[in-house]
Amino acid sequence: MPDTVSIPSAMPYTDTKPVGHADFYMAVNATFRFILRHHGEETLRKYWRDIGSSYYNPVSGRWRERGMAGVAEYWRTFFKAEPGAEVEVTESEDEVRLQVRTCPAIRHLREHGREIVPEFCQHCYFVNEAIAEPAGMTVRVCGGNGSCTQRFIKQTAEVPPQNLEDIATAS
Repeated sequence: MPDTVSIPSAMPYTDTKPVGHADFYMAVNATFRFILRHHGEETLRKYWRDIGSSYYNPVSGRWRERGMAGVAEYWRTFFKAEPGAEVEVTESEDEVRLQVRTCPAIRHLREHGREIVPEFCQHCYFVNEAIAEPAGMTVRVCGGNGSCTQRFIKQTAEVPPQNLEDIATAS
């Protein structure tokens, strides 16, 4: 029997299916709507930050260990498993850039006639910022509503804060 090497996945969890199930996006959208309607925008943002800092803590650890290469590897693996995603991931020494041409979540929600929470695209900033910060990085999102640019950047004093007006309202 030949020797085998186990290579850890870029993902922090084990999943045996090659592609995710797009109906999950409907549950995510409904969860966001419930929190927003019953608890308000600040609670929704806290929920997003909590997901980023707790559930995605293993991702943050890998990014801290592997730097930008770990960020790029994660996103390539992530979007490969997202049905309908069209995303280009580019990597440099100080930044990983996601050019999301087709957001799989927005696409699926539209195809199924769902009313999308207007703040939906902000979750990419709040969740990812909570993942990136402990790894010495920050995130900037521009665009949304089906296509956007997400930049994962080494934290420096020169990076201005995220302007939430740069993140499009989803519809």
